[in-house]
Amino acid sequence: MKLLIVESPSKAKTIAKYLGGEYEVRASVGHIRDLPKSNKKAIDIEGGFVPHYEISPGKEKVVQEIKQLAKKADTILLATDPDREGEAIAWHIKEAIDLKKAKRVTFHEITESAIKEAIKHPREIDMNLKEAQEARRVLDRLVGYDLSGIIWKKVRYGLSAGRVQSPALRIVMEREREIRAFIPVTYYVIAGEWKTHGRAKESKTYTLGLECDIQPKEKPEADRIVRLGRAHAWEVTDLESTDVSRSPRAPFTTSTLQQTASSRLGFAPSRTMSIAQKLYEKGLITYMRTDSTTLSNQALGEIATTIEDVFGKNMLEVRTYKTKAKNAQEAHEAVRPTHASTRYAGTTDDEKKLYSLIWERTIASQMKDAKLKRTKVTANIIGSKETIPDFSVTGSIVTFRGWLEADPEARGEDVILPELSIGDPLDLQTLQAIEKQTQPPSRYTEAGLIKELEKRGIGRPSTYASIIGTIEERGYVEKINKALVPTDTGEVVTSFLEDNLGEYISDTFTADMEEKLDKIASGETTYLKTLKDFYGPFLKDVKSKEKLEKATNLGEAPAEIKCPLCGAPMVIKLAKNGKFYSCSRYPDCMGARKLDGSVMEGPKSLGRKCPKCGDGDLMERDGRYGKFIACSNYPKCKYIEQDEEERKKKLTGVSCGWCSDGEMEERRGKFGVFYACTNYPDCKHAIKAKPTGNRCSICNELMMEGTKTIPERCSNKDCPMHNPHKLDSKKK
Repeated sequence: MKLLIVESPSKAKTIAKYLGGEYEVRASVGHIRDLPKSNKKAIDIEGGFVPHYEISPGKEKVVQEIKQLAKKADTILLATDPDREGEAIAWHIKEAIDLKKAKRVTFHEITESAIKEAIKHPREIDMNLKEAQEARRVLDRLVGYDLSGIIWKKVRYGLSAGRVQSPALRIVMEREREIRAFIPVTYYVIAGEWKTHGRAKESKTYTLGLECDIQPKEKPEADRIVRLGRAHAWEVTDLESTDVSRSPRAPFTTSTLQQTASSRLGFAPSRTMSIAQKLYEKGLITYMRTDSTTLSNQALGEIATTIEDVFGKNMLEVRTYKTKAKNAQEAHEAVRPTHASTRYAGTTDDEKKLYSLIWERTIASQMKDAKLKRTKVTANIIGSKETIPDFSVTGSIVTFRGWLEADPEARGEDVILPELSIGDPLDLQTLQAIEKQTQPPSRYTEAGLIKELEKRGIGRPSTYASIIGTIEERGYVEKINKALVPTDTGEVVTSFLEDNLGEYISDTFTADMEEKLDKIASGETTYLKTLKDFYGPFLKDVKSKEKLEKATNLGEAPAEIKCPLCGAPMVIKLAKNGKFYSCSRYPDCMGARKLDGSVMEGPKSLGRKCPKCGDGDLMERDGRYGKFIACSNYPKCKYIEQDEEERKKKLTGVSCGWCSDGEMEERRGKFGVFYACTNYPDCKHAIKAKPTGNRCSICNELMMEGTKTIPERCSNKDCPMHNPHKLDSKKK
């Protein structure tokens, strides 16, 4: 038997179809091992930064299945993705299952010819690529763990930082500061409409809109131009026509695909990558994580044939493109259709839209320039002793469509001007000055931030979407009308890191580290040297910040803002939901206000001591899921009890059964609502869905709510009642 292992089940299905019964194709379903959550157990720093991996939760069955198949296999091929991460996944599979005879194969497109050609050339796992990916993973863990640790101590518990996410957040915050510091400048746009009559036998009248070439900044000057313009006759003073060429853009890289899909289709980067992954696994496009604009000779031949067949021989122009991305890796091809002749593909609407976008860009990249005729009409007053700036308008029409035939959405609209000559009279219809102000720079959109990250050499094609996803999920930025706006928490975290550990979130550091990872991949340096050179000075810098005072106060509140309880001055502090004003006498005074000045209802003392630590006072607080009671010494003391009225609402009236007096109540955890015993932690009975009050006739465990087709099911996953199909088969 021959065994071929990939990451994705859908990819496995496509490859199995091409290989027939020659290979047993199985999927690892992504990574099968990872670092444990605890940093102390994850990396042996003193032993040489040795990572200790564990089988990822839920992957035990996958590992066992591959292990059993491997025992029967004469040939084992690891066909994970053709990048560093894919190389690392292949190595993890080999190590976890102890596949001594496994070989590595790679391909950039899932087509029958590419798969069969790759199988002919198996190789050993590239340990340089694997170590480059491992170094990235270890670096991200070390930097994130230590930076997050100092932020927990000096800013607020639960915050986080990272080697790549923090520089991305800093870029967003830098733009926000530019916007805040921006001082608008007033100027005037002077525009009007003129009528011109058709030439020769034409009787048609055209309306011509012109704008002043020089925008005056003062109102008197604007008024003077309007006054003279209205008082005098107008004529065409100049005509300028030029032929202009528009060249096609390069084929898509990961970055440009995400940017274009965002602007044209409204797709978030994560959505784009998810759809592209499916297209790749179905064999419709080449590998979608790339920063190369290269096209293979075979692809160029297929594209040329398609252009000649669809658009004509006169449209073909073979081109090569140079990648502009900093520290780009040119090993892969650009993102392109695997078969250029397939114009429409995909199953869902999203897949069809993204595939069409990729096809159009790829085909257009090898077509002739579009030709445009651009005309500029200039006009001014006549018969005046005073002069005013010229007024002008520019029009353009496409005279040869070229590559726009393949990518029509890139065309734009023709602006057709009437046929005119110098000296032709113009009849003024309207003329006015409109007051405007210069605008601050725009906030980054997701696409704009990806472009900036690529420009600065931060991250890699496979990481752009996850970087943005991370800073959004952690509440450091909000997406408002497509713009990324930093939250109060994001601002505070960025400011703290800039002020105290700015070197490690700078463009220079991040881009240099990417370059060092590239050198590990190419064999120019080693994993151990890179980590040693970095981690010693980094850890020393982080530890030196332990002496900093806790950044609890973020500045003084405006003088007119006073404490609502004692009248003392207030200071700005950071809470989970953003900034607020706190009494400067805290904790002696608990007065607080929102930033709009309204009074905040703070925690209320219940007049009794904490039963756990005996020192703190029990306080009634408002939480995300209602009122609860907690110790005033939190987070040192984490004693919590629910408000009695709120707790009564969540009781189900169903007895626990595991203990004598417990009752099942609704709770919320990391993965949503579940039901647990009121005697927790002494009794740890918990179930996923709401108990019905009935008990299983087979094992006597609680029955819980099911679905429309299965109203009830047993909470014991090992009981046949948990899965009626098992019960049916047992009865048979």
